[in-house]
Amino acid sequence: MANVIDHLPEIEGDEMIYINKLLEGLNEEEAGKFTNVYRARRKDPQLILITCLLGFLGFAGIHRLIINQLGMGILYLFTGGLCVIGTVVDLVNYKDLAFQYNRQVAKEVLSYIK
Repeated sequence: MANVIDHLPEIEGDEMIYINKLLEGLNEEEAGKFTNVYRARRKDPQLILITCLLGFLGFAGIHRLIINQLGMGILYLFTGGLCVIGTVVDLVNYKDLAFQYNRQVAKEVLSYIK
């Protein structure tokens, strides 16, 4: 039985709990494959935070493009982060944005492994 702290020490909070539940059914070899692919594809919440802050410098929506929300990213880009209000909301919720993206990535990676 694999433990998330052994394989992915950089994750924390809800993401750690979620990944730990996914790793419960995997053996060590499968857990190793999962963590290698997941680590390469996941987005760090600090990356989302930094790119969200770029919205205040006129580059709104970059964080949405990074997490594959292309429509929202383009909308933010053309509307100045929905007149900065969307950027402020995303600034408050940056961890949740990263977790939602990472949760989807984890599901995809798990389907490749099994």
